[in-house]
Amino acid sequence: MSSRIRALGMLETLAQYPDGLALRELAGLLMIPHAAAERTVQGLVESGFVFRTPDGQVRLSVKLAALGLAYLGTSGITDLVQPILDDLAKRTGELVRLAVVESDHLTWVAKSQSAQSGLFYVPHTETEVYLSATANGQAWLASLGDEQVRAVVKKQGLHRPGLGPNAPTTIEQLLDQIEQTRKLGYACVTEAYEIGTSAMATAIRKRGVGPPVGTISIAGPTIRMSRERMSEIAPWLQASANELGAAAASSPLFSLN
Repeated sequence: MSSRIRALGMLETLAQYPDGLALRELAGLLMIPHAAAERTVQGLVESGFVFRTPDGQVRLSVKLAALGLAYLGTSGITDLVQPILDDLAKRTGELVRLAVVESDHLTWVAKSQSAQSGLFYVPHTETEVYLSATANGQAWLASLGDEQVRAVVKKQGLHRPGLGPNAPTTIEQLLDQIEQTRKLGYACVTEAYEIGTSAMATAIRKRGVGPPVGTISIAGPTIRMSRERMSEIAPWLQASANELGAAAASSPLFSLN
C-alpha cells in the first residue's frame, strides 16, 4: 500500500469517527503497522488535515470539510441542486438524498431532511452507496445490463453484515428486484439496507436522456413508507429527477462518470 493510498484510507476512516480514534485503533482498522500509521498521521498533521487531541486521539480537522464544501459550492449544489432536494423533502416529509455516478460506483453528495415529522430516518455516514440493498443502488443498477450488474456487484460485494431481512442474498434475487425496478421506473426497498426503514429511488439523466449521472431517493421509517405511499409520491420523485437532469447539464458535479 503506497503512502498516498494509506493517507486517503486514513481520512476516509476518520470521517466515520468524529470523536477521533486512538492511533492503535486506526492502525488496526486499516490493517497497517503501528509505525506506518504514525508516519501517515504525522504527515496529515503537518498538512493540516488531522490533529491530535490532548488525550492522544487522532481527529479530522475542518480543512477537509472546508475543501468539500468549497467544491460543492462551485459544483451547483447550493444554487441548482439543494432547492430541488429541499422542495421534495418538504412535500414528502421524508429524507431526500442525492448520489452521483463515479465510474463503477455511486457516491452520496447531498441530502435534505424534512422537519414536518417527529420520527426521522438517520442514514449511515458512509460516502459510497452500497448498491445491492439500497434503492439508489438498485435504481442505478437497473440501467446496466445483467452482466454489468454481476461485475459491479461482485467488485463491491453482495454480502455485508447487519443488513435488513429483505436484502438480496444471491445475484439472482438482486436481478429479480432490478427487473421490477425497470418495469416500475423506480426502485423500492423495504427493510433491505436496515430494519425499520424503506426507500425509493430513481435515476437522473441529463435532460432526461443517456446513461444515468446520479440517483435521487426518498427514505423514511417503514411505518410511513409503505408500497402504497411510494406509489403515490412516485410522480414527485420523477419530477425532481427531471429537474435535476436539467440542472445536470450545467453542473460539473454530474460529470464524474
